[in-house]
Amino acid sequence: MRVLTHRDVDRIWFGCGNFGGIGSSPSLRDAGDSEEQAVQLLDHARQVGLRRFDTANTYGGGASETVLGKWLRAQGASFRQTAQIATKVGNLHGCPPGETPLSPTQIARHLDRSLSRLGVERIDLYYIHEFDRVTPLEQTLDAMSRAAEAGKIDRFGISNASLADAQMVRSLVGETLAARFEYVENEYNLLATADAEALIPYCAGHGLRYTAFSPLAGGFLTGKYRFGEPAPPNSRLAHAPEVCAGYFNEQSFAAIDRLRRAAEARRQPMAEAALRFVLDTPGVDGLIIAPRRVEHFAGLGFQTD
Repeated sequence: MRVLTHRDVDRIWFGCGNFGGIGSSPSLRDAGDSEEQAVQLLDHARQVGLRRFDTANTYGGGASETVLGKWLRAQGASFRQTAQIATKVGNLHGCPPGETPLSPTQIARHLDRSLSRLGVERIDLYYIHEFDRVTPLEQTLDAMSRAAEAGKIDRFGISNASLADAQMVRSLVGETLAARFEYVENEYNLLATADAEALIPYCAGHGLRYTAFSPLAGGFLTGKYRFGEPAPPNSRLAHAPEVCAGYFNEQSFAAIDRLRRAAEARRQPMAEAALRFVLDTPGVDGLIIAPRRVEHFAGLGFQTD
């Protein structure tokens, strides 16, 4: 059984998307982790060596940033100086009617709110969460450049992006933002490998750090779901079946069975084997995990006392 090395741990972000809700959907606020549960998970994440934390302005309606910021302040200045915080703007759920999520006005407003909730003066890594396809990209990037010039963001990234999106952003970023455009964050796992064909090699060839979210495919790659059987209570599939609908087919479950057999042959938890697949993909810089219970860390390959 191969546990995660220190180098592996340095490539892993702790995802806070379940704090106060599951993701950005208002309908899933009651299904998220409470503040007490979130703090317990954050404490354990620090204990196993994680120091990168990924959130968004709309996760839990802002609760995720608030809980993370409160926890960070309790850790002391020395830890905060070594920790890295990524957050995002641009999800439709955070946008008032009649506005567009990535307009300069919305970016400025939500950035200040994120800074306040997180209790920091500068965001280490600020993402376009989703491209709204309405706001001219030049306006969005100009707003990001102004935020960087004001010292409110350090590095910049894009999420839920296509190859064309990455190419377009690189062609339009001005001098200020070009030096800060470092990250692309997309879904990538054993059941969703499309980015390996072109986007991941593109990122590797142009100095962009590709970070994979949902490396366990919403829990499918832990083996807890069975084809044709009801989802376990309180699971992501039970709460948000539409999010996982693309995985619920015979082809996916055949791949899951192959993963299960390979993991058993190596005496390795399926979740750890799924992470290993992502980490070992050429061009992948890192990944995001979002365990819901402390005991999940051991199943992912972390060394715990």
